[in-house]
Amino acid sequence: MKKQRLISALTIAAVVAAGGLAVAQQASNVKSLRGSQVDEYVPLEDNYRQEEKRFVRNYRQQPPLVPHQIDSYQIDLSANQCLACHDWSNAGERGAPTLSMTHYLDRDGNQLDSVAGTRWFCNQCHVPQAEAPALVDNTFNPSN
Repeated sequence: MKKQRLISALTIAAVVAAGGLAVAQQASNVKSLRGSQVDEYVPLEDNYRQEEKRFVRNYRQQPPLVPHQIDSYQIDLSANQCLACHDWSNAGERGAPTLSMTHYLDRDGNQLDSVAGTRWFCNQCHVPQAEAPALVDNTFNPSN
Protein backbone atom coordinates (compact mmCIF):
# COMPACT_ATOMS: atom_id res chain seq x y z
CA MET A 1 0.00 0.00 0.00
CA LYS A 2 2.83 2.38 0.87
CA LYS A 3 4.59 1.47 -2.36
CA GLN A 4 1.42 2.26 -4.34
CA ARG A 5 1.14 5.71 -2.68
CA LEU A 6 4.80 6.43 -3.42
CA ILE A 7 4.34 5.50 -7.09
CA SER A 8 1.19 7.67 -7.28
CA ALA A 9 2.99 10.63 -5.69
CA LEU A 10 5.94 10.29 -8.10
CA THR A 11 3.56 10.09 -11.06
CA ILE A 12 1.76 13.24 -9.95
CA ALA A 13 5.08 15.03 -9.42
CA ALA A 14 6.21 14.06 -12.93
CA VAL A 15 2.97 15.33 -14.49
CA VAL A 16 3.18 18.63 -12.58
CA ALA A 17 6.83 19.07 -13.58
CA ALA A 18 6.01 18.42 -17.24
CA GLY A 19 3.12 20.91 -17.05
CA GLY A 20 5.37 23.50 -15.42
CA LEU A 21 7.94 23.07 -18.19
CA ALA A 22 5.22 23.63 -20.82
CA VAL A 23 4.05 26.81 -19.03
CA ALA A 24 7.65 28.08 -18.76
CA GLN A 25 8.20 27.55 -22.48
CA GLN A 26 5.02 29.49 -23.28
CA ALA A 27 6.04 32.29 -20.92
CA SER A 28 9.13 32.97 -23.01
CA ASN A 29 6.79 34.00 -25.86
CA VAL A 30 4.78 36.45 -23.73
CA LYS A 31 4.96 40.04 -24.94
CA SER A 32 4.95 42.95 -22.50
CA LEU A 33 2.14 45.49 -22.72
CA ARG A 34 4.61 48.31 -22.09
CA GLY A 35 6.80 47.25 -25.02
CA SER A 36 9.93 46.34 -23.06
CA GLN A 37 11.41 43.42 -21.19
CA VAL A 38 10.64 43.01 -17.50
CA ASP A 39 14.23 43.70 -16.46
CA GLU A 40 14.64 46.69 -18.81
CA TYR A 41 14.74 50.19 -17.26
CA VAL A 42 11.79 52.34 -18.31
CA PRO A 43 12.14 56.05 -17.42
CA LEU A 44 9.15 57.62 -15.72
CA GLU A 45 7.24 60.48 -17.28
CA ASP A 46 7.32 63.92 -15.69
CA ASN A 47 5.49 64.30 -12.39
CA TYR A 48 3.21 67.31 -12.70
CA ARG A 49 2.94 69.57 -9.66
CA GLN A 50 -0.20 71.24 -8.47
CA GLU A 51 -0.61 74.86 -9.51
CA GLU A 52 -1.33 77.36 -6.72
CA LYS A 53 -2.99 79.96 -8.97
CA ARG A 54 -6.70 79.55 -9.64
CA PHE A 55 -7.66 78.08 -13.00
CA VAL A 56 -10.60 79.50 -14.94
CA ARG A 57 -13.65 77.30 -15.32
CA ASN A 58 -14.27 75.74 -18.73
CA TYR A 59 -18.05 75.72 -18.60
CA ARG A 60 -20.92 77.18 -16.59
CA GLN A 61 -21.66 75.27 -13.37
CA GLN A 62 -18.26 73.52 -13.44
CA PRO A 63 -17.23 72.69 -9.86
CA PRO A 64 -14.19 74.81 -8.96
CA LEU A 65 -10.84 73.05 -8.94
CA VAL A 66 -8.92 72.84 -5.66
CA PRO A 67 -5.84 75.12 -5.77
CA HIS A 68 -4.06 73.50 -2.79
CA GLN A 69 -2.89 70.10 -1.58
CA ILE A 70 -5.56 67.80 -0.13
CA ASP A 71 -3.55 64.56 0.09
CA SER A 72 -3.72 64.39 3.87
CA TYR A 73 -7.30 65.66 4.27
CA GLN A 74 -9.71 63.34 6.02
CA ILE A 75 -12.98 63.11 4.12
CA ASP A 76 -15.06 60.18 5.28
CA LEU A 77 -18.35 59.45 7.05
CA SER A 78 -17.12 60.85 10.36
CA ALA A 79 -15.11 63.91 9.28
CA ASN A 80 -14.60 66.38 6.45
CA GLN A 81 -11.52 68.60 6.83
CA CYS A 82 -12.55 70.83 3.91
CA LEU A 83 -15.28 72.30 6.11
CA ALA A 84 -12.72 73.64 8.60
CA CYS A 85 -12.08 76.46 6.12
CA HIS A 86 -14.89 76.41 3.55
CA ASP A 87 -18.02 76.02 5.73
CA TRP A 88 -19.97 79.30 5.84
CA SER A 89 -19.26 79.65 9.58
CA ASN A 90 -15.45 79.51 9.12
CA ALA A 91 -14.73 80.86 5.64
CA GLY A 92 -14.71 84.56 6.53
CA GLU A 93 -12.05 84.33 9.22
CA ARG A 94 -9.98 81.85 7.18
CA GLY A 95 -10.11 83.86 3.95
CA ALA A 96 -11.43 80.87 2.02
CA PRO A 97 -14.27 80.77 -0.51
CA THR A 98 -17.55 79.65 1.02
CA LEU A 99 -19.53 76.70 -0.21
CA SER A 100 -22.38 77.42 -2.58
CA MET A 101 -25.79 77.52 -0.89
CA THR A 102 -26.72 74.45 -2.96
CA HIS A 103 -24.44 72.46 -0.62
CA TYR A 104 -26.86 73.24 2.23
CA LEU A 105 -30.00 71.93 0.49
CA ASP A 106 -31.38 68.44 1.01
CA ARG A 107 -32.84 66.34 -1.79
CA ASP A 108 -36.22 68.02 -1.39
CA GLY A 109 -34.75 71.53 -1.58
CA ASN A 110 -35.09 72.28 2.14
CA GLN A 111 -32.49 74.64 3.63
CA LEU A 112 -30.14 72.97 6.16
CA ASP A 113 -27.80 74.44 8.79
CA SER A 114 -25.01 72.02 7.86
CA VAL A 115 -23.71 70.54 4.62
CA ALA A 116 -26.13 68.07 3.05
CA GLY A 117 -25.14 64.42 3.03
CA THR A 118 -25.33 64.43 -0.77
CA ARG A 119 -22.60 67.10 -0.86
CA TRP A 120 -20.42 65.76 2.00
CA PHE A 121 -17.69 64.12 -0.11
CA CYS A 122 -16.12 67.17 -1.74
CA ASN A 123 -13.64 65.25 -3.88
CA GLN A 124 -16.36 63.52 -5.83
CA CYS A 125 -16.80 66.81 -7.76
CA HIS A 126 -13.84 69.01 -6.79
CA VAL A 127 -10.40 67.78 -7.84
CA PRO A 128 -6.91 69.24 -7.39
CA GLN A 129 -5.79 71.31 -10.35
CA ALA A 130 -2.57 70.65 -12.26
CA GLU A 131 -1.21 71.87 -15.57
CA ALA A 132 -0.75 68.43 -17.13
CA PRO A 133 -1.38 67.04 -20.61
CA ALA A 134 -4.67 65.29 -21.25
CA LEU A 135 -4.53 61.55 -20.60
CA VAL A 136 -6.89 60.87 -23.48
CA ASP A 137 -7.30 62.89 -26.67
CA ASN A 138 -10.61 64.75 -26.81
CA THR A 139 -12.32 67.48 -28.77
CA PHE A 140 -13.74 69.43 -25.81
CA ASN A 141 -13.91 73.20 -26.29
CA PRO A 142 -14.63 75.55 -23.36
CA SER A 143 -17.88 77.50 -23.52
CA ASN A 144 -17.92 81.23 -24.16
